[in-house]
Amino acid sequence: MNESLRAELIAMDEHDQSVRAALAADGSLFHGYHPRMAAVHDANAARLKTLLDEVGWPTTALVGPDGTKAAHRIAQHSINHPDFMRHCRSLILAATTRGDILPEQFAYIDDRIRVYEGLPQLHGTQWRGGIHGLEPYPVDDWSTVNHRRQALGLPTLDEMRAMSSEHLSQESVDRNRAEELAWRRQVGWIR
Repeated sequence: MNESLRAELIAMDEHDQSVRAALAADGSLFHGYHPRMAAVHDANAARLKTLLDEVGWPTTALVGPDGTKAAHRIAQHSINHPDFMRHCRSLILAATTRGDILPEQFAYIDDRIRVYEGLPQLHGTQWRGGIHGLEPYPVDDWSTVNHRRQALGLPTLDEMRAMSSEHLSQESVDRNRAEELAWRRQVGWIR
């Protein structure tokens, strides 16, 4: 195991989470893509790109379960870099296929990319606030998604929805979706 690489990935992820927590605490996290959060994500993506060039995808054997989880979250948060995120998805798929990492890592990054590209999710891992609480972004087929989720040990979409408590006004929902769409166009996820 590469302890220094593991420690670096975990430190990068912990920094991401601490900035997120601070922005959530003051409420500014929930008003568009905060510049401080974007800066952390951009710096982490740049460093992860360098690490991937050196060692490939950080597998469980290389960095342990917590190290590969950290690398996965860093890739998940590289949302300002569509091509890099797609590259991570291909590396994660290969590592998943070999059994080197947990299969839900591919499900999460694939769904996130599909959402940003305007495609339906296959695993229902990406959610957003709605007027009736949290709801999944569009999925390809409700029953098929639930079978895929159960194969990964994830609760069904109905079970997830039952845990939801975040209710937004229609005005907030419309504003959030318009802001997200504008950001997706600006970054290059969609035209």
